[in-house]
Amino acid sequence: MFFQTLLADARYALRQLRLSPVFTLAAALTLALGIGGTTAVFSLIHAILLRSLPVVDPASLYRIGAGDECCVEGGLQENWSLFSYDLYKRFQQITPEFEQLAAFQANPWQMSVRRGNEPASHPMHAEFITGNYFGMFGIRAFAGRALTPGDDQPSAAPAAMLSYRAWQQSFGSAPSIIGSTFIIEGHPFTIVGISPPGFYGDTLRSDPPELWVPLQQEPLMKGTSSLLRHPSTSWLRVIGRLKPGDTTGGMSERLTAYLRHWLPAESGYPAEVMPLIKQALPKQHVQVIRAGSGVEAMQENYGGSLKILLTACALVLLIACANVANLLLARGMARRSNASLRLALGASRRQLMRQFLIESIVLGLVGGAAGIAVAYAGARLMLLLAFGSAHFVPIDVSPSPSVLMFALGLSLLTGILFGTAPAWFAANSDPIEALRGFNRSTGDSSTFSQKALLIAQAALSVMLVAGAALLMRSLANVEHQNFGFETKNRLSVQLNSPLASYSPEKLDSLYTALEAKLAAIPGVERASLALYTPFTDNWGDGIVVEGKPMPPVDADTNSSWDRVTPDYFEAVGQPLVRGRGFTRQDSGNSRPVAVVNQAFVRKFFKDQNPIGKHFGLDLPETASTFEIIGVVRDGKYVDAYKPARAMFFVPLLQHVPFKNPLLMQGEIRSHFIGSALLLTGSDRGSLEPQIRRAFSAVDPNLTITGIHPLAEQIAGNFEQERAVAQLTGLFGLIALLLAAVGIYGVTAYTVARRTSEIGVRMALGADRFSVTRLVLRGAFMQIAIGLAIGIPAAIGASRLLAAQLYNVRSWDPAALSTAILSLGICALLATVLPARRAASIDPMTALRTE
Repeated sequence: MFFQTLLADARYALRQLRLSPVFTLAAALTLALGIGGTTAVFSLIHAILLRSLPVVDPASLYRIGAGDECCVEGGLQENWSLFSYDLYKRFQQITPEFEQLAAFQANPWQMSVRRGNEPASHPMHAEFITGNYFGMFGIRAFAGRALTPGDDQPSAAPAAMLSYRAWQQSFGSAPSIIGSTFIIEGHPFTIVGISPPGFYGDTLRSDPPELWVPLQQEPLMKGTSSLLRHPSTSWLRVIGRLKPGDTTGGMSERLTAYLRHWLPAESGYPAEVMPLIKQALPKQHVQVIRAGSGVEAMQENYGGSLKILLTACALVLLIACANVANLLLARGMARRSNASLRLALGASRRQLMRQFLIESIVLGLVGGAAGIAVAYAGARLMLLLAFGSAHFVPIDVSPSPSVLMFALGLSLLTGILFGTAPAWFAANSDPIEALRGFNRSTGDSSTFSQKALLIAQAALSVMLVAGAALLMRSLANVEHQNFGFETKNRLSVQLNSPLASYSPEKLDSLYTALEAKLAAIPGVERASLALYTPFTDNWGDGIVVEGKPMPPVDADTNSSWDRVTPDYFEAVGQPLVRGRGFTRQDSGNSRPVAVVNQAFVRKFFKDQNPIGKHFGLDLPETASTFEIIGVVRDGKYVDAYKPARAMFFVPLLQHVPFKNPLLMQGEIRSHFIGSALLLTGSDRGSLEPQIRRAFSAVDPNLTITGIHPLAEQIAGNFEQERAVAQLTGLFGLIALLLAAVGIYGVTAYTVARRTSEIGVRMALGADRFSVTRLVLRGAFMQIAIGLAIGIPAAIGASRLLAAQLYNVRSWDPAALSTAILSLGICALLATVLPARRAASIDPMTALRTE
């Protein structure tokens, strides 16, 4: 009987909604925006924050280390997330709880790849892994075979595994790929298998690996800059699978204790810094955390932004619910006579309340069904905005069972939320009062509820619009700030590093020829080469100043640094403020020199003239290595939200013979550059083919990965912030639209109820202006109350956005003024039509209704 009654009520609700198509369409579309937007954000939260790796039994996977630091660490980390190969092998020995423990490169590198005898190479993202990587995850090859521990031996034939997506899109799913030879970084490798569809590696990231290469082949490909045999260089992440029945209890403490023993005894740090290492040992920790979702780097980076969007969507949903509740209240008043007759004929208030509530739930489900389409389109839009520069993002926004269940639950919840008040008023109306006639009622508690809902809409709209204005102002501030260099007419060329087999002499002649070739291109005014250009990479080391004692281990002595050619400062527009820049004579075996920025001077030579001073890297024995010959203006190369970091520049063609092996390794690696910067007088389109020809003419193995205006390169670093600001702004516009509809509906309903009163006023001498002012005053009184509530709430809520804002205060007057003005304009437009209608009422016609 219970289900039969529910079914009958549902049929009755559908019949009532069908009889009011305009109301049903308006309410369903309103809900579709709220439910669809919230579902879209949830689908991204599910795909990014809640997603498990598509592997066997992800619940048994655990990661040694925590955090998303990347990519090569040469010092202490305190909360360790990266490890050297030597430390990984030791962890294998002291963690019998793991069936298998695999290590993999923290960040895939782009490598030059060509198939067989193809003339041209192209870049592919490749990741070094241990041979048990696929076995540990329980991954079988889609075609061919997976890499095995046998492939991860120094004496093994070079082998690699190709991703399904790369096999499909780059090689047309050709079966002949299995067993074929690929030239990777100048060395032949055999492709032994294709990974299964849907597996994109250990970390959710844009542009995931396309190739997996055994870790033991890293020395072959990286030559003297190899990281594999350096125990103090941390560059690997570690994930393992627990044995059935085992736990990780006590493992973190055991690994931490071993790490504190290993650092002074076996890490290979120089004796000069060992006292500092021992001093820092109590702060070193290793955590063991769940890794069913892999390395949660994207979760760390995008979690805050998704929460902001979810909050914005929730506000829109609440505004939509308030709108529909107002529509239902007005509709309930129109059906009050029907409800009164049913009560008089014996229907119970419980039955009436149930029917009205089921009608609102059915309406919510209709809105939820329409919201699925909105959610799918909205999620794709969010992906496009947040990852516009990525070639591929392995996030599927198709409605999954979890997302569909979320949409269903949200639809039911909203149906109950916006339907409870109208159902209660309908079930508790007074039959006698209702039967007197609509216009003769002396009071109506639903009117107060409508006004309260309108006030809530206004307050929520102000909060959302103010938040969107803050984010937009912050984005404008960070994008248009003075970065310390020029971006106009600058082209940044990104390339794969030269082959690791190149000798220093060959690199020097290659760079000299390449710079001359680029400078000779018509339209190029300055050509320079660099290890990296702004906002593409960052190299850093600890600084030791000549004549000063070794700083304590917890002191901030880090400085970024770059390797550049003499014309770099002119090309990037970063002027000298003291001393001189580099010349062609700063090369070969000439004395090592450096140009530092103003932040470097403030940090290490405060209140001193730095010209002629000396400094070194990390170790006391290097303190006299570099002589400062010039100072350039501060420039932001890494983090646009913070002041410029201390930074120094060294000549590209200058080599420093460090005695320490680790420093010498970094010195060698830094000569394998990845950027060129051009000051041009022509547009990018006409120059790009000539730039590519210049690189190919100098060395066909130099693979260009991108040519972008420097301004565009910098703007690409703010895609996430831009997406959040734009989407929040879109939700703000939707909120204003819904608020305007709500204001119009309540005002029109009020005018209709007060028709007789207005007729009496006009019969007694009130003019049209007085009537218009009466209606507008009533509407704007509710808006004013909403503003009084919403503005303090907006200021309080905006403090939660402090981490997302740049040079914007939480009580920013411009943002608050924008919100107030926007709501005021919407309210005025929404009330003008009902006010004009009220002023046009014929007194005699109005009085006849009595």
